[in-house]
Amino acid sequence: MITTSKNVLTTQEVAARFHELAQQEKWFEIQEEFFAENVKSIDPAGSPYMGYAEGKAAVRKKGEDFVQRITALHRAYTSAPLVTGNHFVVTREIDITVEPHGRIQLNQIMLYEVKDGQIILEQFFY
Repeated sequence: MITTSKNVLTTQEVAARFHELAQQEKWFEIQEEFFAENVKSIDPAGSPYMGYAEGKAAVRKKGEDFVQRITALHRAYTSAPLVTGNHFVVTREIDITVEPHGRIQLNQIMLYEVKDGQIILEQFFY
């Protein structure tokens, strides 16, 4: 019998790779590489832009639906992550034109929870 052990990334390692991909605006690659099947995605209550989704496929669809409404990207910035325990946080500033809202600027804090090398929660504060 052959057994293999999977090297589970630490929160620091996940955050470092996340940062590398975020700097290239590769958000769906982040989801594919790190999101757990039971991931939860939470936006502020009453957000006019996005809401709540649970499960990797539903979170992907939430992101795709939002991206499809973007008609122009004027500026995007994502900070380096700050890591503590099994969480990391980044700031994200975007200036976009999105239907049906027009041009908006979002300055947000994005909080991620990592378990066993996978992101199990993303929560946005804006």
